[in-house]
Amino acid sequence: MSTSVWLIPAFPLAGALINMLFGRLTGRRASWIAVPALLGSFLAACAVFSRVWHGEIVTARLYPWIQGGEFTTAVSVAVDPLTGVMLLVITGVGFLIHVYSVGYMHDDPGYARYFAYLNLFVFSMTMLVLASNFLLLYVFWEAVGLCSYLLIGFWYTRPAAAQAGKKAFIVNRVGDLGFGLGVMWLWVAVGSLDYADVFKAAGSMEPATATWIALLLFMGACGKSAQIPLHVWLPDAMEGPTPVSALIHAATMVTAGVYMVARSHVLFERSGVALDVVAAIGVATAVFAATIGLVQTDIKRVLAYSTVSQLGYMFAAVGIGAYAAGIFHLVTHAFFKALLFLGAGSVIHGMNGEQDLRKMGDLSKRMMATTITMGIGALGLAGMLPLAGFWSKDEILAAAFFGHRRVLWGLLVAGAFMTAFYTFRMFFLAFFGSPRMSREVAHHVHESPRSMTWPLVILAVLTTVTGLAVGIPLEHGSPFERFLAPVFARLEEAHSPVAALALAVLSVVVVAAGILLAWMLYHVRRVKAEEVGQPRTWVHALLLNAWYVDAIYDRLIVQPLYALSVLLARAFDLGVIDGIVNGLGRAVTGWAAGFRRLQTGFVVNYALTMLVGAVLLVGYLLTR
Repeated sequence: MSTSVWLIPAFPLAGALINMLFGRLTGRRASWIAVPALLGSFLAACAVFSRVWHGEIVTARLYPWIQGGEFTTAVSVAVDPLTGVMLLVITGVGFLIHVYSVGYMHDDPGYARYFAYLNLFVFSMTMLVLASNFLLLYVFWEAVGLCSYLLIGFWYTRPAAAQAGKKAFIVNRVGDLGFGLGVMWLWVAVGSLDYADVFKAAGSMEPATATWIALLLFMGACGKSAQIPLHVWLPDAMEGPTPVSALIHAATMVTAGVYMVARSHVLFERSGVALDVVAAIGVATAVFAATIGLVQTDIKRVLAYSTVSQLGYMFAAVGIGAYAAGIFHLVTHAFFKALLFLGAGSVIHGMNGEQDLRKMGDLSKRMMATTITMGIGALGLAGMLPLAGFWSKDEILAAAFFGHRRVLWGLLVAGAFMTAFYTFRMFFLAFFGSPRMSREVAHHVHESPRSMTWPLVILAVLTTVTGLAVGIPLEHGSPFERFLAPVFARLEEAHSPVAALALAVLSVVVVAAGILLAWMLYHVRRVKAEEVGQPRTWVHALLLNAWYVDAIYDRLIVQPLYALSVLLARAFDLGVIDGIVNGLGRAVTGWAAGFRRLQTGFVVNYALTMLVGAVLLVGYLLTR
């Protein structure tokens, strides 16, 4: 059994190493290695999941890692229901995105390098969720960040992509500073970093200590999962290839923070305060990002801000104790958001690289498969019954309402309305109405190849059936919630079925209202390209510029730090550090030049010197 566990990360690691070391030989055949590697990883994950489904907790130890004094740790993994779900999402969605990439990246000169990075990312992500201790989690947390940097900046010759990669890396380092401190504090407080030991000791931990540790860990989650104030990197990360956006910034990497908080829920519960902070940040992010998504004109940036918003819903869920609901939304979001990103990639591919919604319109006639599948994804993201997004989002809203978090519930409902509106605003602008592109572009619009459309179809099916299969709430919870019961204790809530039904109906009405408003403004009414994205009011300008957060950060943080760096470089480094080093060099040179004058080469001078020395020595001896 342990062999099949290690095969999950081993397949993508082998694929990454082969394409890294022999990329010049594999060339256009790099996908022949990378795609089967992901398929093997997915099949191994299915084999492990089948054991977990029957109640087993699978553990495996590869080798002792660090043994120093009282500190010992090993490279060991554990698979429980939560890990099993994450593995299926990572490897399953990852496999579909690898298949999609074969068509999307077929003409790219960095083909082998791309698949090497993609395999390396999946290896790092699987090890992150497999880890059975916080140190191994932290190592692959950083490895995932490195892979993100490599993939976002994949087209490094483009200045925007290079800048986006650096921005993602630096912002994540800010969050990871807190995460690292939290891991070190855990060792000091508990004396171990193994999950079992930490969670067992959490019950006797001082609440204040638990609060600080939990908040430091959550700081890392805010960076990795793009929660305010560390959300600014994710929209810019859309400079990477679209399949990268689907894999890293929709389905897997950005959910690592949600997974970590859910995995560490015992620590957060011991604190209490930390959970409230998680819920507040999650709700604030959900609403904040949704407002920005209302006015964006780039199809990928709409989806990027949507990702930030939906991650806020997940954090809101775990913050109010609805862990299963948060993880279920993580799963459904992986399906419909990967579908939407890949659908956007199909649009961009069919329009020869165009991403501006103002230059689209009437694509449904030429791209029927993309239109239908993206329509299903849009309904899933909006949370329309009976698609998967409805069941997961409704569970979060119900948990907030019946948990007496009415203010949070009201804000999340408002976020649901905005989500439905901006999703179908994007959908109508892209696929319906009169065409707004040039005649030359319109002439070349075409449907994507089957290697790109088949993953869309599979993700559309998953978006349709997942909620109906495992998300319908029953008397003792949904099947998904019952499956996760060994990890998360079920919330026993006494509430009226009538009230629950009323909330569900309200959710459908809110979503329908958002879709109807988008239909009236962007489908019924003739939309002119020059009208879209042009700020008419100060509120519109505020949202179009993402609340000026990047500008504020640049003015208050980036420019002062840059000015300080220039000052230190020119004044302290060149003036003090280099001055000391150069001064020592000049002193040695001057000392050597002075003594060199004594070496004249004339014997009479040397004899005179010896005579003077002898006289001085005799004089010294006579005066003693």
